[in-house]
Amino acid sequence: MDTLHHITISNYVTLNKVVVDSINLSYQLFGKPLYTAPVVLVNHALTGNSNVSGDDGWWSQLVGDDKVIDTKRYTVLAFNIPGNGYDGFLIENYKDFVAKDIAQLFLTGLEKLSLSGVFAIIGGSLGGGIAWEMAVLKPDITTHLIPVAADWKSTDWLIANCQIQEQFLINSNQPVHDARMHAMLTYRTPESFNKRFCRSLNVDQGVFNVESWLLHHGKKLQERFQLSSYKLMNQLLRTIAISKEDENPIKILSTIKSQITIIAVDSDLFFPANENKETFKELKLKKSNVSYNEINSIDGHDAFFIEYDQLSTIINGIFKPEIKIKQ
Repeated sequence: MDTLHHITISNYVTLNKVVVDSINLSYQLFGKPLYTAPVVLVNHALTGNSNVSGDDGWWSQLVGDDKVIDTKRYTVLAFNIPGNGYDGFLIENYKDFVAKDIAQLFLTGLEKLSLSGVFAIIGGSLGGGIAWEMAVLKPDITTHLIPVAADWKSTDWLIANCQIQEQFLINSNQPVHDARMHAMLTYRTPESFNKRFCRSLNVDQGVFNVESWLLHHGKKLQERFQLSSYKLMNQLLRTIAISKEDENPIKILSTIKSQITIIAVDSDLFFPANENKETFKELKLKKSNVSYNEINSIDGHDAFFIEYDQLSTIINGIFKPEIKIKQ
């Protein structure tokens, strides 16, 4: 694992007009040394972090030596969303921030690293939403924009689920544990649950296996994730919005210079595929260099880090352009 590096951003004014004296923006690097190869920026999801490659990397099946994002060929850069707790930096006043703030902080980080642009920005879930926001704020920041299982907006459905999450986080005796249990229902699908558990019982615990599985995930996150971090990530998730209500979002998205590769999951309950299809259809009328791709899976939103073969096939032509993709 590459060690954590740190950038201090002073006197940051949030979109909500709050001045924050100092923000720690930490990051990790993988692969080729910085400034010696094309840079791929990886944006992490809600409970993720900058550790995207290597033995403990959460996207190590996608990022690494001889993987589709080949660390023998690229410099891979991953920022921590400030306040995720991975670097010890926490943000208590989570309502001060929205997703666009994180996009701006990441852009500031690139600027402080003397990177005027990168080869690709790829992000899953919340990370994909932040990638959309970055590209709108700076339309020429990247050659390739790859939002995966994400959207440029928080839908009413997503906002509703985030509101339920916040109620758990504020009111529960085990806030992170219980919020995570509920979240797992939106990350998977009824079909995936039924196929996996088949109404089977955990005899030792005296509960259904699906109940045991949910309790396990709640306990696991509770042990490694801080309450203030979860509150902040949930706040960011509900505030993804590249435009204001009176602005035409497709017109704004069409200003992005990048090749846009939209990747949805056909069974995603969190960021539904039909929302991404609609974006593609409307954006394609204004911008030729945009494509829509779909991961087929019964596992819902979580398929973006389960169906690695499908995801690798979709992006292979971007990161290994000399390899022909079979039609």
